[in-house]
Amino acid sequence: MFCSPSSLSAFVANMVFMTFLFYISAFVAVIATILVITRTNAVHALLYLIISLLAVALIFLALGAPFVAALEVIIYAGAIIVLFVFVIMMLNLGTSAAKQESALFAPGVWIGPAVLCFILAGELVYYLTTETSRIPGPGTVSTKQVGIALFGPYAVGVELASMLLLAGLVGAYHLGRRDDQ
Repeated sequence: MFCSPSSLSAFVANMVFMTFLFYISAFVAVIATILVITRTNAVHALLYLIISLLAVALIFLALGAPFVAALEVIIYAGAIIVLFVFVIMMLNLGTSAAKQESALFAPGVWIGPAVLCFILAGELVYYLTTETSRIPGPGTVSTKQVGIALFGPYAVGVELASMLLLAGLVGAYHLGRRDDQ
């Protein structure tokens, strides 16, 4: 099987582009994750966690898994972060929390997350506008195929993830409840 020189050069350009996208996204994910761990304010850590999850979604996109990237954004950066916001609101730390909330609107607080988000947004725009980003896939994947894959060979992993989320929910309840005795 022989390839034409133009298709071979397009393939090499695509691989270089995807490698570049992968490394930049990985760098942003590592920096954002380190900032999640080191922040003392829960809301700041939550902002960096969103950036980290979006960077991981771009990593999946660079690896040729757009469905997993979409699930990463919808499930983790969407639903799980909303759950974290509700837990933070449920804890309601009183006057100290009100002072911290007013400090959130200082311009210096948003510089770090904004820079990392602009890097990711630039990567995504570049990915969507270049012709080398169009990777021919084996075809469309139906929801039935995804369900069979998730609850077939990966059933144990899915159940363990659901138990981990349930344990986190129970832990958040016990941390946030007040004993009015």
